[in-house]
Amino acid sequence: MTTIGVITRGKYGNRLIETIITKTEMKVVHTSVPEILPDFIDEPEEFLEELNIDRSVFDSDIVITYSLHPDLTVALAHMAGKAGLKAMIVPGGASKAPVLELENIAKQYGMLIQVEDICCTLQEKPETKELCSCLSSPVLDIDTDKGIIESVEVLCGAPCGSTWHMARELVGTKVEEAPARAGLLIQQYPCRAVRGNMGGIHESGEIHKKAVEEALKRKKEES
Repeated sequence: MTTIGVITRGKYGNRLIETIITKTEMKVVHTSVPEILPDFIDEPEEFLEELNIDRSVFDSDIVITYSLHPDLTVALAHMAGKAGLKAMIVPGGASKAPVLELENIAKQYGMLIQVEDICCTLQEKPETKELCSCLSSPVLDIDTDKGIIESVEVLCGAPCGSTWHMARELVGTKVEEAPARAGLLIQQYPCRAVRGNMGGIHESGEIHKKAVEEALKRKKEES
């Protein structure tokens, strides 16, 4: 059984934990860093030592860290590498993580580190195959009856759980209206993705819209 380690910060990471527990057969362990942190941390490894975080999180197969702080994320990556972790995922994008420095750390320890703006764009790698088979870009199976969405099965969904919310709410929708409604439902879900620009939650909405279009196309080809 794959074990996913999650490092939370305030509200960030909690939905992922809930999704892993309720939607997958994977095991989850977690620890946290404080929600309020200094803008700059001169000695981040010493800072983490003082926090006394639960190091068992690094015994996982994959760690997903919502530390959302460049200094702490680098220190956590070093801790993960020293523990022999095979993969680390860093949501929040490059504004919250020094990508080049993390790439060097990944090479140093022979570890995969993926920095993602939103986790529903997560690309499968050999180290993350089991995680991405159920939690990454959405894949759906949709049944229709007389031009109406009858059921939506989530084969793979966004780690935040938004895909399952969308799937429930799409039932009863007209087929021709379903893709656009899917994108709207994702943007209405209380996702933590960035709002107010063309990326973030808008990109997630577009990804789910396309997933519905693809599922409906497959169903039409099968019939």
